[in-house]
Amino acid sequence: MFVLAMRSVRQRPGRFLATLLSAFLGAVIIMMFNSLQDTAGQAGVDAVSHDTLSTTASVVGGYGTLLVFFAVASTLTVNVRQRTGELELLRCSGATPAQIKRMVVGEAVAVALIASVLAIGPAMLGGRALLSGFQDGGQVARSVDYSFGVFALDSGVGITLLAAAGAAFLAARRATSRRGPRGRARKLLAYAALGVGGVSVLSTFAFSAKDAALMAPPAYGAILLSVGFALMAPRLLKGVLDRLELTGASGWLAVRNLRERTDRLAGILMSLILFTAMATATLYMQAVESDTVEASGLKKTVDAKNLETLNLTVVGIIVVFVCVMLVNSLYAATTYRRREFGRQRLAGATPAQVLGTVGAEGLIVTAVGVFFGTVAALAGIVPFTVVRSDSVLPHQGFGIYLAVVALSAAVTLGTSLVTARRVLRTPAVEAVELAA
Repeated sequence: MFVLAMRSVRQRPGRFLATLLSAFLGAVIIMMFNSLQDTAGQAGVDAVSHDTLSTTASVVGGYGTLLVFFAVASTLTVNVRQRTGELELLRCSGATPAQIKRMVVGEAVAVALIASVLAIGPAMLGGRALLSGFQDGGQVARSVDYSFGVFALDSGVGITLLAAAGAAFLAARRATSRRGPRGRARKLLAYAALGVGGVSVLSTFAFSAKDAALMAPPAYGAILLSVGFALMAPRLLKGVLDRLELTGASGWLAVRNLRERTDRLAGILMSLILFTAMATATLYMQAVESDTVEASGLKKTVDAKNLETLNLTVVGIIVVFVCVMLVNSLYAATTYRRREFGRQRLAGATPAQVLGTVGAEGLIVTAVGVFFGTVAALAGIVPFTVVRSDSVLPHQGFGIYLAVVALSAAVTLGTSLVTARRVLRTPAVEAVELAA
């Protein structure tokens, strides 16, 4: 089966481009930041520089690992779902579920290995740029030389391969299982995340305004709440759709289509919730912290600069990965509907009406994702702002929030509409025959 997997990758490289891109970006980020750990471990590095580099590598490396898994899992799930007919044909030809799983995992590992090799050069350049930025900010001594060592290479390759293999195994298992989906474990995890997140947020009031760890409880609480909402994405979307009624042919059809595709849209909704919550909470809490320090007339310490750098870096990583996940998922999902669009046009719908339906669907999904992401973000922002500045809401206004929402809407609607417009170029009869 591994030989079959390699042959599949060579013969149809286009179907694996999304997975390759996700794995490549993940490997770059993991190697880039973990190279700071190699740099910190050199002889002669002072304590302040060592702490700055080690902390950055640990925090961002951890976030990077989680995001690599989610991004690769998202692209592989879509990839496997689109190959249902091919996998079913293999089963009818005598292949066992175990053999199909080994083939899918082998494909993912081969793609991840290629991505890891390609990521080495960009990771080295990025690591040097990070070190230079820390040195310019006075957080790391100028005498520290950059090092890309065994830890960066091993962790980057190892984590990328493990993430790809694990995600592929789960996707293949779901595709080859003849049993209905089991949501009990997912529901328990969602409730656990919501419960722990709520406790973490409330514990913010146990800290004083000058505690160095004040930002940790609300930040982690907001993240856990967003994870809980993300795990409940299909149920949340279904609950909204059951109460939503839109007028007009496009609006009515959009709601009907979404009701039938709630499970398939879970990945897109999860990405929107996580992005909105984590980006909004992190940026606003960092803005409140920076303004409070500036108002006090004190100079930022190295630890404060490190925290600001970490927060902005984490948000940047989240933005990149979420955009990649959304674009890949939406492109694949919209392309997969070629036959559906063809049937609508044969039934009398114009291309403009089809695009209107796709746009309405995108608006609904974006609104639901942004709403629950906002709830999770506010749960962290409000306690932190109350304790740190004696105010209920930040004084920075809606600029940051509007930018986050605008980016979410632009990626979701832009990808959906551009892909749908491209699909609609195929004549309706031909689209139905090709997808049959």
